[in-house]
Amino acid sequence: MGVIKTKGLILSQYNLNDNDRMVTLLTPNLGKIGCAAIGSRKGKSPLMAGTQFLCFGDFIVYKGISSYRINSCEPIEIFYNIRLDIDKLNYAVRVTKIINDVTGENDNSYRVLQLALNTLYVIANVEIDLDFVMSIFKFRLLSIIGFKPDLKHVCSVCNKNISKYFSIMNDCLKCADCASLDKSAIQVTEATIKSLYYIINCDPKKLYSFKVSDESKAEINLISKLYFNRCMEKEYE
Repeated sequence: MGVIKTKGLILSQYNLNDNDRMVTLLTPNLGKIGCAAIGSRKGKSPLMAGTQFLCFGDFIVYKGISSYRINSCEPIEIFYNIRLDIDKLNYAVRVTKIINDVTGENDNSYRVLQLALNTLYVIANVEIDLDFVMSIFKFRLLSIIGFKPDLKHVCSVCNKNISKYFSIMNDCLKCADCASLDKSAIQVTEATIKSLYYIINCDPKKLYSFKVSDESKAEINLISKLYFNRCMEKEYE
């Protein structure tokens, strides 16, 4: 119990009554926590701006016996451009729903929070294919939460050097012979393999800065969707 200072991103919010709301806050060290924001719905409340959906800021929270309460918050980034565009908002909602599904209280969520913020920044400010952004986001997220695939340039089954199939079920590359026995194996180009390797290993700030052909983009979109749904055991868009 006590007062804690932390940065955090509002993943969701709902109203408790005419004056108060509950928020889900993703923090780097406390993980995902539910917080009461007492009085935050009042027009002159100092908590109003900082407890809105997608707000990233500095928070002071009080931890009680079984719950958290926000004492104060100072917005750092509210992703204003997302609020002005319904399409951008829809993609942002998809990001936060996924983050909400993969995080929990007391997790070390620094890298997940960093990925969420980088992704929301790109959605808000960069003219880019947002479906492709989601594919990159999902594939990178999997590598952070323990589903990092083996992308060595050899078949993970027989060690042949020619491996141009990605196995959704086995998290690895396979040669044509081994892939013929794997119904989940998808043929990919060398450029796609390099791009997938880049996505899971690059500097976080450079995650969305690479270029690919339309062919590789289509392959990455397909692999990311199927692999993410398989790992999460749930169907996502």
